[in-house]
Amino acid sequence: MTEYIPIAALNQYAYCSHRCWRMFCLGEFTDNQYTIEGTSLHENVHTTSEIYREETFQVRAIWLKSEQYKLIGKSDLIELESGEIYPVEYKRGHKGEWDNDELQVCAQALCLEEMTGKTISTGYVYYALTHQRQTVELSQDLRQYTIATIGDVNRLIETGAMPQAIYSKRCKGCSLHDQCLPKAIEKVSRYQEE
Repeated sequence: MTEYIPIAALNQYAYCSHRCWRMFCLGEFTDNQYTIEGTSLHENVHTTSEIYREETFQVRAIWLKSEQYKLIGKSDLIELESGEIYPVEYKRGHKGEWDNDELQVCAQALCLEEMTGKTISTGYVYYALTHQRQTVELSQDLRQYTIATIGDVNRLIETGAMPQAIYSKRCKGCSLHDQCLPKAIEKVSRYQEE
């Protein structure tokens, strides 16, 4: 089994398994406008701090770890309010059509539950473009999906087997598009079938 899976790998896998393979098996990464904006946002968020905001205690940039799931990652923000703990993940854009951000919040919650012994029912994704928090209900379905994805990512990293590149709308903003060339692979596959 892989030593520890970066929590961010789950988000990448849910977005595109081929992108995850390139990043976490091959070590490939290329910046584009979106990744630079995201890095800039996280540089501000990942400054370790502890503050009280009215009735809410906020801790930024602490490491989360789960022995049970073999996960590790740095939190953007953990909040404690009225005895409840919840993770807040920061993203540069706005709520997309996919569930990869919610999955990342759930993975953080799994780590926090193991670290604190508390059950966490809610988390949030903060979208910088809209300045809005999206509530993430940590349902049983989301938890099962997250745990299944942990298994998928673990197998991907252990085997190093390349998932097929499949072109979709998600490819448009991907910083690894030029390495992947999903449309070209699709055309070659069709040509070979003919």
